[in-house]
Amino acid sequence: MINLAQVNVRYMVRDVTSSVDFYTTKLGFILLSNMSPAFADVALGDLRLLLSGPNSSAGRAMPDGTVPAPGGWNRIELVVPDIRSEVNRLRKEGVKFRNDFVTGPGGTQILIEDPSGNVIELFQSADFTPTSSKRFPSRGARFRRVPFRLSRCSPEPSSQPDSLGPALWPLHVLG
Repeated sequence: MINLAQVNVRYMVRDVTSSVDFYTTKLGFILLSNMSPAFADVALGDLRLLLSGPNSSAGRAMPDGTVPAPGGWNRIELVVPDIRSEVNRLRKEGVKFRNDFVTGPGGTQILIEDPSGNVIELFQSADFTPTSSKRFPSRGARFRRVPFRLSRCSPEPSSQPDSLGPALWPLHVLG
């Protein structure tokens, strides 16, 4: 049975130490374990991010000789209530951006890169009013975002986004 209590995402990274520093100091992740230079894992709420270096088992060549590498376009999305202030903060900290703001009917997004070139999407929903604190849906559930701290290391949701400063809004289930 699949564990729905936590989401795990693996990113291949060039340097585990610099990646741990990036995710913990720039984005507010909490360090779970560090086995540098091969592997570390960090968490933000129910997201566990596996940072696998070239020396990790995940970095081994495939049978056809292909070697896993960082970069690409697949990404995690961090939902923030005020994307412009979050972008200003990250720019001051020297974070690399892949693009400028892109706005559509659902909201505004911008892409940043970790030290290895993996993409992280910052997203501000056009409608980000919290409606539920239930987590992890059953099939067919509708999703709503609930406020969550981004730049501080606290996994507890809050219904008062204005008091948080920069904040992450993880997906939660409606009704």
